Amino acid sequence: MPLPTILRKRSKLHGYGVFAMEPINKNKRIIEYSGELITNKQSESREDRYLSKGCIWVFRVNRNWSRDAHVGGNDARFINHSCTGNCWIDVVDKTIWIRASKFIAKGEELAYDYNTEGDKIIPCLCRPDCKTKL
Repeated sequence: MPLPTILRKRSKLHGYGVFAMEPINKNKRIIEYSGELITNKQSESREDRYLSKGCIWVFRVNRNWSRDAHVGGNDARFINHSCTGNCWIDVVDKTIWIRASKFIAKGEELAYDYNTEGDKIIPCLCRPDCKTKL
């Protein structure tokens, strides 16, 4: 099955975002979150460096492994956080899939809840009164 067409462009949420260029049905795989596979120990210094620039590009796969989308990543790294996103994460072995959690209309920005556990220093911009920090 071919993946849906998406486009990276400027976002009202944060920097760049990823938008559906066609309707996407619920549970459809949209894009693989790619990046260098590294140990969680290796990821710590990288995460600190990226966070200092306001970016979250390291994705924890499991207790041992992470994906660093800054190295070998694709447009999935530009999918923004939202506390009430329209996507969900499906981890199969060490592969991370972004999937639609509901029907997504053409032109709609893709977003998912990052569920971060770090310093909580980046304010969430999913809505004007959101108190969440990433």
